[in-house]
Amino acid sequence: MTLALGYGTNGLTDLRLDDALELLADLGYDGVGLTLDHMHLDPFGPDLPGRTRRVARRLERLGLRVTVETGARYVLDPRRKHGPSLLDPDPAARAARVRLLVRAVRTGAALGAHAVHLFSGVLPPGTDPGAAWKRLTEALAPVLAAARRTGVRLAVEPEPGHLVGALADFHRLRALLGDPPELGLTLDLGHCQCLEPQSPADCVRAAAPWLAHVQIEDMRRGVHEHLPFGEGEIDFPPVLDALAGVGYEGLTVVELPRHSHAGPELARTSLDFLRAVSRTAVSRTAVSSTAASRTAATVEGRA
Repeated sequence: MTLALGYGTNGLTDLRLDDALELLADLGYDGVGLTLDHMHLDPFGPDLPGRTRRVARRLERLGLRVTVETGARYVLDPRRKHGPSLLDPDPAARAARVRLLVRAVRTGAALGAHAVHLFSGVLPPGTDPGAAWKRLTEALAPVLAAARRTGVRLAVEPEPGHLVGALADFHRLRALLGDPPELGLTLDLGHCQCLEPQSPADCVRAAAPWLAHVQIEDMRRGVHEHLPFGEGEIDFPPVLDALAGVGYEGLTVVELPRHSHAGPELARTSLDFLRAVSRTAVSRTAVSSTAASRTAATVEGRA
């Protein structure tokens, strides 16, 4: 089992980007989930193309893969967390989010990212759900076009409390858009534990055809709180088994955005945990394979 493991820069906001990338490479991570924000790669700062080229060279030197993430809390509006969204009643506000996402797609292409993450946003008060779905599909049209031009896949994340809040909502969006090949899924395994009717491992298997990006952390049932590994309820060996079993080749990124104060230490302990779990899963698979081979040999011998 070989999963490509990354760590999200939204959990390393107290570090300069160069320091964060060097830390992850030194620890042995395969990649990084790079959130476009003012403290790292500011999507609205001067000379974004030049700064992006420099980060791309840095990633290449360090041997790190990258996913671009767009979940910065106040990157568009210093007073509204994650606002404006693709569902905002104001067309100009929605257009601002669209411009950010198109810029993220272009930045992702320049970085060689395997996906660009995004989310729908929450249903605004007083908004008819049907109208919100219409806004969402219309707003995504230019983002999908940018993804098509650049060859970068979009990865929509179902986020608890958002219009696209669960896997069923992702499939509804996919159907409304005509199932474009550019549209993939960000599967947050903690969210699966939090609210999906299936187990996280079963969610992986069910979502396999659309997996473009995976986020991983611990979580408890019914509580949307990203937790360090071991502090929640997820049984991780079956989850990593499932990711390997479906042939997922993208990054699996540790997502601890509220733990930046302890980011360097959590980056280390998270990688140690996932490596240990991977060894457990591999050992269990080997034992199962050996037992199956013995059973088959016994049956053949009796035939």
